[in-house]
Amino acid sequence: MCEESPESQHDRQPDRAQQSQAYDADPQKAVQSQPATEPESPVGPADSAGAPAESADESAAAPAQVPVVAVVLAAGFGTRFDSRNPKQLVAVANKPVVCWSIEAFEYDPRITDIVVVVNPQVRDEVERLVDEGGYAKVRAIIEGGAERVDSTESALQMLADFGIPQDAKVLIHDSVRPFIERSSIDGCIDALDEFDAATVAMASTDTILVTEDLGDRKVVHAVPDRSDMFRAQTPQAFRFKTIRHAYELAAQDPDFHPTDDTRVVVDYLPDTRVAIVAGSESNMKITTQDDLEMVKRFAFEATRKRAIDRVQGMVRPDEA
Repeated sequence: MCEESPESQHDRQPDRAQQSQAYDADPQKAVQSQPATEPESPVGPADSAGAPAESADESAAAPAQVPVVAVVLAAGFGTRFDSRNPKQLVAVANKPVVCWSIEAFEYDPRITDIVVVVNPQVRDEVERLVDEGGYAKVRAIIEGGAERVDSTESALQMLADFGIPQDAKVLIHDSVRPFIERSSIDGCIDALDEFDAATVAMASTDTILVTEDLGDRKVVHAVPDRSDMFRAQTPQAFRFKTIRHAYELAAQDPDFHPTDDTRVVVDYLPDTRVAIVAGSESNMKITTQDDLEMVKRFAFEATRKRAIDRVQGMVRPDEA
């Protein structure tokens, strides 16, 4: 079960649709604002321990900030894992994998909105878990497609339909990487101040071999310098206009079948630099049953860190 929250998502269900529609009406009112310096609490005024709200003058003087949207992809069917038991819903330390991933963004005060992309097989259960967990930043749960890129496109189209600002920051994350660290999320947000794209990655500790086919056998074609080799993780982050334009160009290519979103930008917007943000070993992807056993060892430390993050997010900077 997801962690119980004082706020019932059932009571917030109409708000989820209203928040989405509000992008089109007034993008700045549709979401909380990304703080320029100190983060605000992700909870509403009623949950902020009675802290006084900003005055109208203070609000007017504050610079407008763009939304920071986390797209959590939970639409995979996981045939290599167990087709009868979707890995997004498997419990690790008594909490479903998808909840771990949602909470990583829910408890980061710099994230303003969360969109969860699911497949029809798990939609009802994910909606129940979001209701039960009281995840206030989840604005929409939508259905994805047959491939990962289809799910990303569904999320981008939804955001476009609801008028998200072109300079909004969008972080796209695989739900089956449940233990993404706060430092990596914030690193992506910061990188987008300088670059239009960024990806979490880990330096490779293994030598990478580039191969080519020689009849029925592969042979080594090149051995790149290991210091330049990284293992991609998620989230992968973009200014909305950048990732949207890359997908528009990719849609015109009949051979378009990338396995991650950074590849779309690299292939179709080659002049766009993609910054590297430090990842971690705990941010591993659950693909097989063996991976599930390995990832369980990260649960205790993640619980401790997120409890700290949650408390810090509920304390106003002037009270800390």
